[in-house]
Formats: sequence, structure tokens, C-alpha cells
Amino acid sequence: MKRSKSLAAVACVALVSTLAACGGDGDDGGDNPTSDRKFEQAASGFGKVPDAEGPAPEVEGATAGGEITVLVPLDPGPEDLDPTNGWSVLGNSIQQAYTNRSLTQYRRNADGDMELVPDIATDLGRPNEDFTEWTFTIKDNVRWETGDPVTPEEVKFGIERSFDTETFTSGPGQAYSVGTIDCGEDYAGPEKSGDCPGITTDGQDITIKMVKPFPDMDFWGSFMAMGPVPLENSEFPAYGRDPLATGPYVIDEFRVNESLTLTKNPEWDPASDPARHQYADKLIFKFDQDQAKADQILLSDSAESQTIISNKLGATNASKLEEVLGDRFIQQTGQCVSYKNPDYTKITDINVRKAIAYAYDFDNIMLAGGNIPGVTRIEASAIMPPGMSGRKEYFPDGEQITFQPEKSKELLAEAGAEGYKLTMIYDDSDPVLKASAEQEKKGYEQGGFTVEMIPYQEDYYALYDDMNSPINKKLNLRNSNWCSDWPSASTMIPPLLQTGQAYNTSYFSEQEIDDRIEEIATLPLDEQPGAWGDLDEQIGTEFFPLIPVAYRNDLFGAGSKIGGFTGDAAMSAINYKDLYVIQ
Repeated sequence: MKRSKSLAAVACVALVSTLAACGGDGDDGGDNPTSDRKFEQAASGFGKVPDAEGPAPEVEGATAGGEITVLVPLDPGPEDLDPTNGWSVLGNSIQQAYTNRSLTQYRRNADGDMELVPDIATDLGRPNEDFTEWTFTIKDNVRWETGDPVTPEEVKFGIERSFDTETFTSGPGQAYSVGTIDCGEDYAGPEKSGDCPGITTDGQDITIKMVKPFPDMDFWGSFMAMGPVPLENSEFPAYGRDPLATGPYVIDEFRVNESLTLTKNPEWDPASDPARHQYADKLIFKFDQDQAKADQILLSDSAESQTIISNKLGATNASKLEEVLGDRFIQQTGQCVSYKNPDYTKITDINVRKAIAYAYDFDNIMLAGGNIPGVTRIEASAIMPPGMSGRKEYFPDGEQITFQPEKSKELLAEAGAEGYKLTMIYDDSDPVLKASAEQEKKGYEQGGFTVEMIPYQEDYYALYDDMNSPINKKLNLRNSNWCSDWPSASTMIPPLLQTGQAYNTSYFSEQEIDDRIEEIATLPLDEQPGAWGDLDEQIGTEFFPLIPVAYRNDLFGAGSKIGGFTGDAAMSAINYKDLYVIQ
């Protein structure tokens, strides 16, 4: 899952979301809480409760009413709210908690762990013996905000829609529907190709046939793309501005890159939902906020700040915020990695790609971008993040790559590429983002490169996906910022490295790797994690097509009248489902 769709994430590690917003006010990191806090490793998996029923367990002390404002520093938010397009951490964490339901979902249990539970389905699905067919029964008490019942046919239509990768260029269907669900060769969604014969309905049941074993369908079912869409009046892009809600809140107002306002959905039946709550009367999300101002609001404990949540805390004020907020200061783990992506079609010498890695000034880039080295970011090595099942601890060049500009120069000389020119984009709209990019440029220049930085403030993933863009054609250094979609490398290595995938921004393509990716999916379940780990090591050592630069934690904070404030390890985000205003 892309951490973010914005260039705010570029500055966080001087790169670009699963597919996150950064923090800080651009100084040297100030009074960072590095003495007391360390990087926290994510768990390797989540439990499953297939018979979980609604209503969701009450949050202790929760009260109804009030208004919550969520500040989102340095991230412009989702470009649209169409559920088929949802594949960013920020957008999905909000919509899946409040407005859009799907086959399955996550909830936080009493121990603080995330677990997979049913959503609009009665259970987590019933697979056949080899996982090539799954059947879900749709509950009869799930309704649209209009009061109309959600039907299996609308769920089928929503799933079919995920095949239309030309329309939904940012959607996850390209990775998990196409090539997995058996809709026939070249199927391109209901608008272009009509009915998918591999998805059938019978009463309240929907059966999905696969072209290959897919044991993770219950996890894939938690995405909005695996939920209902109305059969009529759901054309893109209009539907993405105001999609119908099935969750506890409806969209009152959506201003792209500015704000999202949600109010209670009277048609939501808590008896149908084992995970969500409807405590607050209204929630307002304000995107692209100034980091320093957001920090100061929380530090003030003013009347305004008491019902404020910040989706990112800046490193400069971290220790002060921790002291003031106490339990309302969260360090959240997640299986998330930030990468630099040399263009594999242009930078063909592995020594040049390694030189880029050695010229990446990790500590100074992190500090300039408002992060805390050793706490919210640690240096990466493998493609898979810590905590992922099957991960191997290896180093692409035999040892941890650190900032060594002289080593970078040696590698460039060995490749006959002294002074090699790197061309990249950066966001110059905020001092933090600009400072981080400039620090990155400085490191590359110390390592023997020349650097061209192109100012760019739009959606960088859309740019990277546009092969006809004059700007994109100039680039030879891109980036990706990714969180696992569920605890498996199948949600990281294929989306980032398989030929033709939208988030393969290195444009890496090797037939033997593509073949092995397809082969691993057919292995016995207990063999797959180790096989992914081996493939990770093979890709990293033999090809080094993308450079893992940082494993991620993030800091969140809330005002004194916010209750139910916890983290969501499944989404690497705030657990929005349990929030309430203390009355």
C-alpha cells in the first residue's frame, strides 16, 4: 500500500505511500527523544476472528457527541474517494474506518493487537481445498446511506470494477484482482467488458473463482475495492467526489487537497458491524497543514486543541509533545519501507546504483525532513521490512550501506561514470520539503554525482505512471514509499518489482524474477514466506534495482478531550474506529 500520494513523503526520507506525511520545521531536529525511545518493530501477523459479530465491543469510558478535527501536516490527502481507487494509507485508514465497508475488516482487540474480522460478510470467507474458490455470504442488514440494502450484485460489481486499471490507475486491483480472479483474459471491468463469469451470486452468496491458489482472499477482502458499488450513477470520476456511504459516517463535504467533513449515517446498523463505532457527531480532516503550527496547537492545550488530533508530529517538538500529551502520544509501528528507485532502463550499471545508495546522507536527510534517526526511521537493507514472515537479514553489498561519499566516487570510477547526472523531482512548496531535498542533493554531489532537481508539487505517482510526460522522461531517479497490504511479501515484492506494475517506479524488468514471483504463489503455504525471503535477497544482491533507505515508525498526537486514541498496526496509522470526545 502506498504510504501517501503526495510529495510530502518525498521529504520525509527525501523521496516520495502505501503507497506519508512528514513533520518538523526544518531545523536540526532539536530536542529529539532519542534517549528514551527506540525504533519499534512491527508484528509478523494478525489474528483472525471469523465468527465476530456486531455490535463492536464498547470502548471503555466512551461517550457520544462532539466534534473531532484531524490535522494532516504536509499531505494534501486523497485526490478522490472512489473506493476502487483507494490504495493509500491515509485515504484507506479514514474511509475504511468511517464511510466504506468491504467483505472483511480489522479491529483492535483488548490486548491492543489488530485482528481480521468480518465486515459486510458473515464470516471471513469459505475457500475450497486448494484456495481457488471463495464464497462469502453478504449480511442482510447492511444498508447504503439511502436506506437501500447492499446486495451481492453490488459487491460483484465493485469487485469487477477493480479490473479497470485504465480508469482506476491508482487502485490495488491491478496487483490483486488482475491475474488472480478468473474473469477471463483481457477482462477490463464491467464498463468495458461486461460480466465477469468467475464472480457469481446466488441469494446472499457471492462466489469468486481464482486462476491460481489465493489463500489471502480474506485479507484482500478488507480493501474498499472488495466492497459494494451502486450499479447506477457510479461513473468515475464523479462518483469519487461523493461516494455513497455504508459505514457509520457519510461524506458531508469533500474539498480536494483541503478538507473532508463526515457526519453520522443514520442508516448504519451497529448490529451488522463488529469493529466500528459512531461516537462523534462530526469529524473534520484538514489536509496539507503546517507541521510547526499543528505541533504548537497540541502543545497549547487551548480549547481548540482539546479535540484536535495530529496525523504527524514533528521531530523538533517531539520530546515536549511526549511530555505534554502523555498517553496521547503514539509511536506507531508498521511494515513500511521507503525506497529510492533508480531507473533500471537508464542506470544499467549496478555499481552506479550502489553509488547512489552510498551517497544517500541518511542522518542529515532524516533530520532535515523532520524525522528522528533511530526512532521514527532506521537505515534499511532488505526490501522486506522487519517483522515480516520469511524476511532474511542480508546486505546487498555485504554490509550495511551507509553514507560513504568516497565509496560512491570509487564505484562511479569503476563504472566509468564520474560525474554521472541524476535527475529527480522535489516539492518546493514547504521549507521542510525543500530542505530535505537539498540535503539529499548535497550528499549525491559529495558522492561524485551531478544533480538536477525539478520542482514538482503534484501527485508524483501519477507522474511516474505517465510514460508520455516530458518531466517523467527526464527522470532517472524516482522513489516509492510502501507499506504491506497484509503481512506477506506478496504485497510488497510483486507491486514494487514485477514487470508492468504501476508502483514499479524503477521500471525494473527481469523475466526470471517475474517467473519466480508467479511460481511462489503456487507453493505450499508454509513454503511461501521463506521463498519470498530468498527472492528478496536474490533481487537485492544480483540486481539492486531499488534502494531500501528507511524502515518507518510514525508519531501521532491528540488533545486532552480525545478518547479511544490508539494506533492501528494493520494500517500503519491512527485507529480511527475507536475515537470519541470526552464529555
